[in-house]
Amino acid sequence: MVTASGIPSQNPLRRIPADRDDSQRHLGAERRGWRPREREERRVTTERLRVLLIEDDPRLGPLIEQVLAEVYDVTRAVDGEAGLAVALAGDFDAFVVDRRLPTLSGTEVVTTLRERRVVAPILMLTALGAVRDRVEGLDAGANDYLVKPFEFDELLARLRALTRTFTGEGKELPIGEWRFHPESRAVYSPYDGRILLTDRESALLRLLAESPLRTFSRRQILEAVFAADEQPGTVDTYVHYVRRKTDPDIITTVRGQGYRLGQL
Repeated sequence: MVTASGIPSQNPLRRIPADRDDSQRHLGAERRGWRPREREERRVTTERLRVLLIEDDPRLGPLIEQVLAEVYDVTRAVDGEAGLAVALAGDFDAFVVDRRLPTLSGTEVVTTLRERRVVAPILMLTALGAVRDRVEGLDAGANDYLVKPFEFDELLARLRALTRTFTGEGKELPIGEWRFHPESRAVYSPYDGRILLTDRESALLRLLAESPLRTFSRRQILEAVFAADEQPGTVDTYVHYVRRKTDPDIITTVRGQGYRLGQL
């Protein structure tokens, strides 16, 4: 069970390995010049980006959470299994994942997220700075790799770069009078303005919008958008979610065949 702060209520395995003492070097961060940013310096946006921090270190974790919370809506988990569960159940714009975690390693968490079609950027933190370690983390699916000890300003800069790339508007897919920007997961309605979709909702709508005349079976959608081992009913559930957020006619049901892009 995860509390509102993102920390499991049973606090599983918060003990850190003996070699994880590098976090002490971050405890003097304020003395080295880092200060919480003033409110007016925060990102100006109607919705703060959501970041999941998976870090078990009892000293460094809260410091990173405090720094990120100046800019982002932050949830924290303290082991790999809990972090993965929160990541798959939530709708996050970015992930900051420590490589060495209890229960599941950071590399295993990242690999599973990519296998489950989670596309949000991932920044991996580690005390292991060898080239082969960085390559392994990047090959697992991380977008960037930050070696400890690091300055908090660099952490924020790297995360800004990742989220800026991920949430950039990119190409536009028209859906009648509506406009869909898959890279930012945003649908623009002529009536209600900007509507944000989750990763899976956006991937589903993108599949249909890129082939507007094609009808996709549930199996085809499942294989293209979701994990292959999920139930076909998952497709119907997410079609319902997209319709509910946007317009009932944005996706058309073709009886006995599947779904295609609707006519708005």
